[in-house]
Amino acid sequence: MKPVPQATSLRRAPVQRRSAERLTRILDACADLLDEVGYDDLSTRAVALRAGVPIGSVYRFFGNKRQMADALAQRNLERFTDRVTGRLEQTGEGGWRTAMDVVLDEYLAMKRTAPGFSLVDFGNQIPVGARHAEPNHRVADRLTELLSGYLSREPDDDLRRTFLIAVETADTLVHLAFRMAPEGDERIIQEAREMLRAYLARVLD
Repeated sequence: MKPVPQATSLRRAPVQRRSAERLTRILDACADLLDEVGYDDLSTRAVALRAGVPIGSVYRFFGNKRQMADALAQRNLERFTDRVTGRLEQTGEGGWRTAMDVVLDEYLAMKRTAPGFSLVDFGNQIPVGARHAEPNHRVADRLTELLSGYLSREPDDDLRRTFLIAVETADTLVHLAFRMAPEGDERIIQEAREMLRAYLARVLD
C-alpha cells in the first residue's frame, strides 16, 4: 500500500515572514467565512477583504476558492498532527489505547472548535458531504509515520492498512455523530470508541 502524496494547492510558497503571515491571514479568513456563508457564497474578494489584503495577494497563492479550501484542509492536518504529537509527549508511554484516545479526542476537539473544519476537515468535502478516498489515506499515512515509533511497530503496509481501516471507521461514525447533534452525539462517539478499541485490540495486541 503506497503512501498517498500530500496535497498542495499553493501557486507559490511563501518565503519571507511577511508573506507567510499574509497567507495565514488569508486561510484564517477563508475558514471563518466558510462557517459564516458556506462554500457556495464564499468568494476570493470576500476573503481578501476579511484578511485585509489586496485581492492580488490571494491570487498570488491561489487560483480559485477551491484551492484555498484544499490548502485549509492541509493546514488542518498539520495542526492535528502537532496537537497529537504534543499530547503524546505529555502522556509518555501508554500503548495504542492511549494513542487511540488522543487521536480521537483531538479530532473531536478540532471538529468542535476549528473554524471551517465542518466543511473541509482534512480533505475538501465540497460539494458538502462528498467524501473521497485520498484525505483518509493521507491521515492514515500521517498516523503511521507518527505512531509507529510510539507503538514500537514497523511502519509497514500492515500498520498503514490497520490505521486506514480505523480512520475510515472513525470518520464515518464521527460524521454521523455530528449530523445527529451540533456538538456530536456522545452515545455514537462512545460506540465509535468501543468499535475502534475492539478492532485495534485484535490487530495490535
